[in-house]
Amino acid sequence: MNDKKSKAFLFHYLNNFSPTGHEYSGQKIWMDYLKPYVDDFITDAYGTCVGVVNPGRDYKVVIEAHSDEISWIVHHITKEGFIYVRRNGGSDHQIAPSKRVLIHTKKGPVPAVFGWPAIHVREPGKEEPPTLKNIFLDCGCTSEKEAEKMGIHVGCMVTFDDMLMELGKDFLCGRALDNRIGGFMIAQVARKLKEEKVRLPFTLFIVNSVQEEVGLRGAEMIARKLKPDVAIITDVTHDTTTPMMNKIQHGDIACGKGPALSYAPAVHNKLLELIIETAEKNKIKFQRIAESRSTGTDTDAFAYANEGIPSALISLPLRYMHTTVEMVHKKDMEQVINLITAVLKKIKYKHAFSYF
Repeated sequence: MNDKKSKAFLFHYLNNFSPTGHEYSGQKIWMDYLKPYVDDFITDAYGTCVGVVNPGRDYKVVIEAHSDEISWIVHHITKEGFIYVRRNGGSDHQIAPSKRVLIHTKKGPVPAVFGWPAIHVREPGKEEPPTLKNIFLDCGCTSEKEAEKMGIHVGCMVTFDDMLMELGKDFLCGRALDNRIGGFMIAQVARKLKEEKVRLPFTLFIVNSVQEEVGLRGAEMIARKLKPDVAIITDVTHDTTTPMMNKIQHGDIACGKGPALSYAPAVHNKLLELIIETAEKNKIKFQRIAESRSTGTDTDAFAYANEGIPSALISLPLRYMHTTVEMVHKKDMEQVINLITAVLKKIKYKHAFSYF
């Protein structure tokens, strides 16, 4: 993001609201930026978007991120005009009280807040913690009918009204970095390949999937459609250096120390070896993560799609996941972009990843 065009795209894309199931406005921004750097686009019925470089080859490689953000969905409106919600993805009920939100309606976004009883009226030692049963929205209405006149109804999406900002010299901070920052990075890979005039011996699909936050659904669909031979996924992972984080439980990962590479059943070892060798050759610092049964990312969807797709995960360390103040280090972003670009240059036509 060292040039004006990249930075403008980053802030426009990250500040846009694209809740799970409603990603299309963000996808349009993403495709508009990507257009000069790809040969074609593919989209599917649910909104996953794919930039295509060097189409028509019989060996196909995917680089992928997901485009959706966690949000809330209007569930019930009381007679007094207060609004109760359900999660759309892994939204955090504990951070909700006193936060500003936007309720997205056909008439446009309606400002609201998560109300909460004042400290003066809460009984010490018997305070009720925030849960889905008691958090509620106040949009300034005094009745259900008034809310309905504003366009609010059951099923409306609700997103936190927080924007991207820079913290100090090195950090970006905001909502939805998980994982639209991944969409930004793979778009930068496409731009880098174009500007460096790299001629790939295979078809490259730059994939921005939908609905990851509710079960990797977009990746499942597009993997079946594209039928790639190799997939490299980028997502975020937990920085464990901040207070209240347990390194024994979650590993030792820090912002500013480079991308994190995952070891997991879904991660193909030969592809991972290629990534590690490429990082070492290009002097790109990286960290390591051990996963259990799954990575919890679109890597799992690609790896087990069709007859099996050799897949790997390159993660960006992130602080305060699923809050409105997610934080990433700018140098880590650059290293993820550089590493994916370098790996693509190393993958050969009909590159064999078989163990046998």
